[in-house]
Amino acid sequence: PKGALLVGPPGTGKTLLAKAVAGEAHVPFFSLAGSDFIELYVGVGASRVRDLFKEATKNAPCIIFIDEIDAIGRSRDSKYGGGNEEREQTLNQLLSEMDGFDSSKGVLILGATNRPEILDKALLRPGRFDRRIIVDKPDLKGREEILRGHARDVKMDQTVDLKAIALATSGAVGSDLANMINEAAINAVKAKREYVCQKDLMDAVEQVLVGKEKKDRILSKEERKIVSYHEIGHALIAAVQKNTEPVQKITIVPRTMGALGYVMQVPEDEKFLKTQVELHDEIVVTLGGRAAEELIFNTVTTGAENDIEKATAIARNMVTLYGMSKRFGLMQLESVRNRYLDGVRDLTCSDETATGIDEEVRKILDECYAEAKGIISKHLDTMDRLAQYLIENETITGAEFMRIFREVEHLSQPQEDRETASRIFAVREESRQVGENIPVKGEAENAQAAPEKNAEQAAEKDLRETSEKELLKQDWKEASEEGMREPFQKDLKDAPEEGAKEPLKQDLQETPETEGGRFSRRNDLFE
Repeated sequence: PKGALLVGPPGTGKTLLAKAVAGEAHVPFFSLAGSDFIELYVGVGASRVRDLFKEATKNAPCIIFIDEIDAIGRSRDSKYGGGNEEREQTLNQLLSEMDGFDSSKGVLILGATNRPEILDKALLRPGRFDRRIIVDKPDLKGREEILRGHARDVKMDQTVDLKAIALATSGAVGSDLANMINEAAINAVKAKREYVCQKDLMDAVEQVLVGKEKKDRILSKEERKIVSYHEIGHALIAAVQKNTEPVQKITIVPRTMGALGYVMQVPEDEKFLKTQVELHDEIVVTLGGRAAEELIFNTVTTGAENDIEKATAIARNMVTLYGMSKRFGLMQLESVRNRYLDGVRDLTCSDETATGIDEEVRKILDECYAEAKGIISKHLDTMDRLAQYLIENETITGAEFMRIFREVEHLSQPQEDRETASRIFAVREESRQVGENIPVKGEAENAQAAPEKNAEQAAEKDLRETSEKELLKQDWKEASEEGMREPFQKDLKDAPEEGAKEPLKQDLQETPETEGGRFSRRNDLFE
C-alpha cells in the first residue's frame, strides 16, 4: 500500500510506532505535524507538500509521517468545518502527490489521527490511505509489557509486582504508564532509597490517576467525619455486593485533582464485557457515599458530585447504547460522534423519546439509590466501626478494611492471613526479647507496606485467641541463645495453670540429645 493511517486515542503510541517502523526498516524518516503545513498566506501549505514529496523521492526508500493529519485532511464538507481555502488547497496537493508517485520506489506514507470520522473520504479511498491500523489502549498483557519496558533502567526490589500494577491501571495508555514509572522512581529518591518498591509504584498510580496528596488542605473535624462515612459507604457496599471489584485502598486525604477522598478498587482479572447485573451493582456502589451521608447525618453534601455524574452516565448508556431497558428494548437511541476523544454523542430519536430516556434513567438511579440505602441500613454498626478507624488512620488498605468488616460481621478470616500474621508477630516478639527491633524480611524496603501492617494487626488478634501454653511452647522452641531464654524463666515459674507447664515437660522429653542438653538445666523450673 501507498499509505497507512494510525488511528487511536491520545497517548497510545502512534508516533512512537511510526518511528519504530522506520528504525526497524533502517530507512530515512520524514516527520511533520499537520499544522506545519498551514500558514497565513494561501499557497504555502501546498508548496510545502510538494517540497516534502520531492525530498522523499530523492531519499527513497523512506517513510513520510504526518502526525495529526486531520489538521489538513479534514473533510471539505461544511458539516465538519470545511470552506477554508488554504487548508483545501493543501489537501488537494496532498491527494495529487499521493496519486503521482510510484509506490514501487519505496516511499511509504503514514498518518496519525484520533479523529478519523472527520477525514475527507477522498483521503481514505484505496490507493491513498487505504489501510487503517487501530492503535488502541493496551490490554492487561500490553500494560504489563509497557511497564516492563519503561522499568528496564529503574532499580526495583523483590516486592515489585508489575502485573498487579497493570491490573490497577485499566484504561491507562502508554504515556500514563511511563509517567507512573517515573513518579515511582521520584518517590524512591524522596525516601532516600536506592530501589523502587511496590508501594512507590502504587503511590505513583494514584498520583497519575487522582493527583498527589494535597496536605495543605486541612479539613475540619466535621468534614473529615462526613468524608469518612462517604467513602466507607462506597467500600461497604462493594464488600457486600457479589459483582463488584475488591477494595484495594480507602483514604480521606485530599488530592490535587479535587477529590477529598476516594476508594480504589482493583479487579482480580481484566474483563472486556459487563453484564446488566454488574452495571447495576456498579451504580449502587457509586451512590453508596451519598446514601451514607443521608442515613448518618440526615442531610447531603456536594461531595457526591462526581458520583452522580458517573452513575448517570452508566444508567444512560444502559438505556441508549446497551439495550438494557425494558421500555425501549433494543433501540439505539444515541450515536457516538468521537470514540477516541471526548466521546460526545448525538441523539438519534425524537424529542418525545428523549424525554422518555430521561425518565428511564431516573428510574434506574432511584432503584439503585434505594438499594444502596437498604444495604447500609443493615450494616450501620459495621459502618460506624470502619468510619472511626478511617478517621483515626486517614488511609487504610483493602486488607485492613476486610479484616474489620469480617470481625464486626462475625465472618471467618482467611486462613492464609492468620498464618502470615502469626509468623510476623513471632519474629517481632523474638526481636523484642533480646532488646532489638529487627523488622520482618523485606520490611526494611517497604516498612509502610499495607499487607505487613495488616498482618501485624491480625497477629494481635491471634494473640488474644491463643492459649498461654501455646505461646510458651513457641517461645521455647525459637530460643537459640542463653540470653534469649532468660526472660522466659519468670514466665514459666508464674504459669497460672499446671496444664501450661505440661506441654513444656513433654517437649523436653521428646527433644533430641543434641538439644536436650541445652534445656536439661531447666528441669528445676517444673519442680
